[in-house]
Amino acid sequence: MFYRKKYYLVKNEFVQILNDHFTETNLPNQIRCGARLTGRWMVQRDETLTEVFAIWEYDSYEKYIEIEERVRSNPEHNEKIRKWYEINGGREHVYKEYFLEVRNEEIKSTVDLSTSREQ
Repeated sequence: MFYRKKYYLVKNEFVQILNDHFTETNLPNQIRCGARLTGRWMVQRDETLTEVFAIWEYDSYEKYIEIEERVRSNPEHNEKIRKWYEINGGREHVYKEYFLEVRNEEIKSTVDLSTSREQ
């Protein structure tokens, strides 16, 4: 299995906009293309910032690459993304004004579940 964490450190005033965008645009396209969402969470860090992150599961790194290519090559999805950025002031504006950090990274388990289950 291959696991990926998509992470945002975002200003609180933009959290609901980001969450709605995920639910309405990104999640359906990812699922349609074969990605599996393990979960998506947020933690308010302070009165101005919130961490938002999702954990995704794939059969392998190669499957992840295949799925990402399908996600990014969907013209309808790309148009929705373009419009969302446009409504919110443009991609550069969103990254400058609302996102303090964005990461997309592989995560690895520290537990081998096949050997840790009680018999």
